[in-house]
Amino acid sequence: MQFGLYAPVPHVSVGSATIARSVAQGQSPLPEGECDVAYELAKELLLEADRSGFDLILFAERHLGADLEAWVLASAISALTTRIRSMVAVHPGLWHPELIAKMAVSLDRVTRGRMAINLVTGWNVEEHTMFGGDVLQDMDDRYVRAEEFVEVLRGLWTQTPYSREGRFFPVDKAQLLLKPATPEPPEIYTASRSQRGLDMVARAGDWWFVDFDKTSRNADDYFANVRRAIEDMRARAAREGRKMRFALNPFIAFGDSEADAVARTQGLLTPDEPDADVRKMVDRIGPAMKSGCIGRPEDVRRRLQDLHEIGIDLFLFKFPPVVEEVQAIARHVICPLRGH
Repeated sequence: MQFGLYAPVPHVSVGSATIARSVAQGQSPLPEGECDVAYELAKELLLEADRSGFDLILFAERHLGADLEAWVLASAISALTTRIRSMVAVHPGLWHPELIAKMAVSLDRVTRGRMAINLVTGWNVEEHTMFGGDVLQDMDDRYVRAEEFVEVLRGLWTQTPYSREGRFFPVDKAQLLLKPATPEPPEIYTASRSQRGLDMVARAGDWWFVDFDKTSRNADDYFANVRRAIEDMRARAAREGRKMRFALNPFIAFGDSEADAVARTQGLLTPDEPDADVRKMVDRIGPAMKSGCIGRPEDVRRRLQDLHEIGIDLFLFKFPPVVEEVQAIARHVICPLRGH
């Protein structure tokens, strides 16, 4: 059983005055001698996660926004960590696979084999066009491109020179004169919910962030929907002669009772004057709050064990980005479940 968290950046964080301050200051020069407060928060939070036994950080990518660039942030933080892995998001519509292959190998060697890739097929048309890419409105094209992208990565990581024909990414005698730090190359994590997208995951991914019916009424519905989604993906992967590993993004919070944990969570997530972006984020994480991982620590541990038994190997937790929450997860979940 593995445990992860998100690097704190604006488009995946709620309940953080530091992140709000970073966004407000983003279009102005920094005061002399100061660093961006979002970076300082990320460093404090993620180094504590490294010390506390977390296994993985997801550095999400958002170009159209006040987020620090994912690969730059991941490189800066990863140079300071000792054991935690860095998973960096990449959109095939914004990057060329040859470039990402070298960036990934470079980070992999700097971290002694502790990097992975989060493949994001994309949906934000404005972001893609503004930054020189193409989201591809035709869903089949989007997923064909993603499959080719991964094929090029793996090809360059294992062969030199490397060539392939392709609709989106033809490669002619490309040479990548660095190889991954370990015999096993960086793993590919991805997510999708459309039928064609699920086939892409089965063909190209190593890990799937389980996507499922988000209309769950309660934790029992959530559990049943996750189990059905895993069974479906296992069948798809088997048809491709592959096996898949599974990750999940539950919201986690503790209290003396479920009601106490819910009340505490609402207080953390809802500022006095929430703006539209905060309300949007609270709505977005709503389904993750139905996972059964909000409540007494012993009940949360039991739910995580139940989810692990049906196939979830990685829990990438959502929670307000404060060090105390990292420490609470380590104390109530990671240490007990690992027998520490």
